[in-house]
Amino acid sequence: MIILCLSYAAVVLIAYLFGCSNLAYFISRSRGVNLRECGSGNLGTSNALIAFGWSSAVLVGIHDIGKAVIAVLLAQAVFPELTFIGAVAGVSCVLGHVFPFYLRFRGGKGFAAYLGMTLALNWKFALIMVLVVVVVSLASDYIVVGTVTTMITVPIYMGIAAKSFVLAGVLCIASFVILYQHRDNYVRMRNGTEIGIRHAAIGTEKKNG
Repeated sequence: MIILCLSYAAVVLIAYLFGCSNLAYFISRSRGVNLRECGSGNLGTSNALIAFGWSSAVLVGIHDIGKAVIAVLLAQAVFPELTFIGAVAGVSCVLGHVFPFYLRFRGGKGFAAYLGMTLALNWKFALIMVLVVVVVSLASDYIVVGTVTTMITVPIYMGIAAKSFVLAGVLCIASFVILYQHRDNYVRMRNGTEIGIRHAAIGTEKKNG
């Protein structure tokens, strides 16, 4: 039992440290820009798009998705006998992204890392979710709508597919955290001040022009 607990604890810690890596923060530091004072104030992909354009946003997105994929696959490879260890590692990575210790526990909102976790756990389902997110986000003009759809759908589907309330519960931890992190977006949407995808794209074109 002690070894089992230590194994889970090691995975949680290592995956959390993976999640703490924040490329959006490092890019902003290298450019002398404080992302906290730009756009949504978020240290993530969507705000990197608003502040720096598509190229930086793509790099940040790949990084945030990739670190979660690596955390999940590594945990599953090292501890294949541990129940739902991939989900545990993925959730820990998401929490590391949202609450990095070196940024006073104020990081990004975790969506890309969550998507990476889903990709590593079930890539076929993840690809379907990506398509759904793109369609929903473009139709609504708000990325946050796609985010909410994902946070609700993933735990439900994964839990049903695995016939496990435990797995659904583990994934819900990350879902609830991410939904809470987007609380300001809900307020801005209600007030009509949320920056839409089209507006961000137009702003980026003007900067590049």
